Amino acid sequence: MDRTAQLTAHALSYAPPDALPVRAARVLDANWTGASTVPSRSLYPHQWSWDSAFIAIGLRHLSPLRAQTELESLLAAQWTDGRVPHIVFNPSVPLDAYFPGPDFWRSTTAGRAAGAPRTVQTSGIVQPPVHALAAWLVHRADPGLSHARGFLARVYPRLAAWHRYLLRRRDLGGGGLVSVVHPWEQGMDNSPCWDAPLARIDPAPARSFRRADLDHGAPEDRPTDLDYGRYVRLAVEYRDARYADGHGEFAVEDPSFNALLIASEHALAHIAAELGAGSAARHARAERLTSALVERLWSAESGMFLCRDVSGGELIPERGVSGLIPLLLPTLPGELVTALVRTLTGPHFGLGGVTRLVPSYDLLGEAFDPHRYWRGPAWFNTSWLVERGLRLHGERAPADALGAALLELAEASGFAEYVDPFTGEACGATGFGWTAALALDLHQRMLDRPG
Repeated sequence: MDRTAQLTAHALSYAPPDALPVRAARVLDANWTGASTVPSRSLYPHQWSWDSAFIAIGLRHLSPLRAQTELESLLAAQWTDGRVPHIVFNPSVPLDAYFPGPDFWRSTTAGRAAGAPRTVQTSGIVQPPVHALAAWLVHRADPGLSHARGFLARVYPRLAAWHRYLLRRRDLGGGGLVSVVHPWEQGMDNSPCWDAPLARIDPAPARSFRRADLDHGAPEDRPTDLDYGRYVRLAVEYRDARYADGHGEFAVEDPSFNALLIASEHALAHIAAELGAGSAARHARAERLTSALVERLWSAESGMFLCRDVSGGELIPERGVSGLIPLLLPTLPGELVTALVRTLTGPHFGLGGVTRLVPSYDLLGEAFDPHRYWRGPAWFNTSWLVERGLRLHGERAPADALGAALLELAEASGFAEYVDPFTGEACGATGFGWTAALALDLHQRMLDRPG
C-alpha cells in the first residue's frame, strides 16, 4: 500500500461508517479485481475503457498507486495501431456472463492485422478518450509517487499513440474531427441522436444473439431488440472487415467524444511539459480541434452542439447531453458558453428547475423517456463533466448546485448507474464504479475549495 493510501485508510477509520467517502470507497473496493475496477459486478463484469479513466480520477484520492494501476492495466491492452479497446475481458469470467463477449469480438484473430494483443482478449471498438486527462489528474494527486514509478514516462507514449490513431484514422468526415463508427464507442449507447443514422442499418436476426443485459435490467429501461440488433450488425461488419476504419455504414462526429479528445490533448501537453518535452504543438492542436468543433458541430438555432452524420453530411437535429460537454474546453468562445448555459438551464434540460442532474436527452424531445437507457435518465459522469465545465468558465452558482445534487443523489441512490432526472430514483445497476469514484472526487474537491 502506498503512503497516501495508508493515510487515507487511517482517516477513513475515524469517519462515520455511513459517510460518503467511506461508502464510495467500499464500492470501489468491492469492484476491484486486483488490477482494475469493474463498473458493476453483475451487469459489467470486465474492464471498460472510459469507466477506468473516470474510476482512476476518484481512486487518486484513496490510492494514487491503485489509480495509476487502473490506467496502466487498461493501456497494457492497447493495439499496436494505437486504439485503446472499449473492453478488456477478464478470462476468469464465464463467456455467457456478458454479450458481446470475447468469442464475439475475436480480437486475437480478426484484429491481428490491426495489432490486437495476443495474450489478452479485447473488443475491437473504442470509447471516449478521457484517459490523458485522467492520467494528468492522477499524477497531480501524488507527484512524488508518480515520478518514483516513472508513471508519466510510461503512459505518455501510449496516450500519444492513442490520440494519433484517432486523429489519423478516424477523420472520416475530412473536417478534422474524429468519427465514431458504432454507438457504443461514444459511450451514450442508446441516445436518440443515433436513431437517424441507425435507421439505415439492417438489424441482425434476434435469434443470432442473446442479450445478457436483460438478465440484470428491466427490458423497458434497456435498448429495444431492434436497436440491439442494429448494434450487433454494425459490430459484426466491423469485425469481419478486420477492424479497418472508413468502410462502414455508420460514422458520426460527436461533440462529447471530440471535446474529451481536446481536453485530453491539453492534458497531454501538460504531461509533455512535465517530462521536459515541448507542449506548444499539442496546445495548438487542441485549439485547431476546438475551432473545427465549433465550425462543424455548433448550432446557433439549437443553442448547443449537435452530432453530424458523416454519410449525409447533415447535423442531426436531436439535443443530447453530448452537446453540452464542450463546456469543458478552456478557449470556447464566451458567447457559446453563454448559449450553452442558457440551454442547460432552459426548458430542454431544465437544470436547477425541474431537474437537478443533467438529463441525457432533451426533455421536450419526442423520444424522451426518463428511464430508458440514455434516452432521458441522468448519468453521474456527464453531470460531473458539465459541473467541471461550468466551474471552469466561472459559472459558480449552477456549478455549486449541480455538484451538491450529484453528491446527494449519488449517495441516496446507492451509487446508481443512472437516475430518473426528475425524481432521482435509482435505475440500472447500483454500486456503480464511476458513480462512486466521481462522487468521491467531487466531495474531495469541495473540501479543498477555499470559501
